Amino acid sequence: MRVAVPRETAPDERRVALVPETVSKLGDSGLEIRVERGAGEAAGFPDESYAAAGAELADAGAVVPGAEVVIHTDAGPRRLVLVERSDPRFTFKADMGAPVDLQQVAIDTGGETVQATTLSIGNPHCVVLGPLPDDARFERLGPLLERHSRFPQGTNVEFAALETPRRLRVRLWERGVGPTESSGTGTCAAAAAAIAHGGAARTLDVSAPGGEQRVEWGDAGLVLTGTAELIWEGTWLADV
Repeated sequence: MRVAVPRETAPDERRVALVPETVSKLGDSGLEIRVERGAGEAAGFPDESYAAAGAELADAGAVVPGAEVVIHTDAGPRRLVLVERSDPRFTFKADMGAPVDLQQVAIDTGGETVQATTLSIGNPHCVVLGPLPDDARFERLGPLLERHSRFPQGTNVEFAALETPRRLRVRLWERGVGPTESSGTGTCAAAAAAIAHGGAARTLDVSAPGGEQRVEWGDAGLVLTGTAELIWEGTWLADV
């Protein structure tokens, strides 16, 4: 696993994420440490001290790509690799695991029978393949499917239209929320359904109202590539 230590950019910020002593300890545990040149200067740690501790020194554009994050979820740990950083946007590739209990079903609701794919990506999903519904149908079927008796705990609902074998367009109805702009597991569920039951390629781009992500389904499961954007940062001060 690679740990990246970029140089702080905030005005008058003198701290650094890792000091050379910590770099040495992390290296001894098997981690690969990459430090941006000059990252420790304001804190009194020259580049040479990081190199002596076993870190690889890199320029700003090369320090972050390949750094990894492990997020622990109810469905188990999820490993993310930072592919690109272009402030304020970060592009990650995430291991999402294999879909579970994937099956085609017919669901009677709202006076019609809906052909759908149900599955779990750590949480439940119901995917309806075909032309995207207009707003009225979306607002009617979304909550009906979400709360259908087939799903005692409720389910996320995705409507997915395959435009080409490598491109999918979706509308998302999130469990407990309603219409939503984007969803990592929703994107993966829609892609898995399209691959399994819609004739899609095993690598495809998925376009949602909130943006585009890529899904690959390989031997190890689903891999999701998408961006996260930092929209605000601040400091919360509370009385203790």
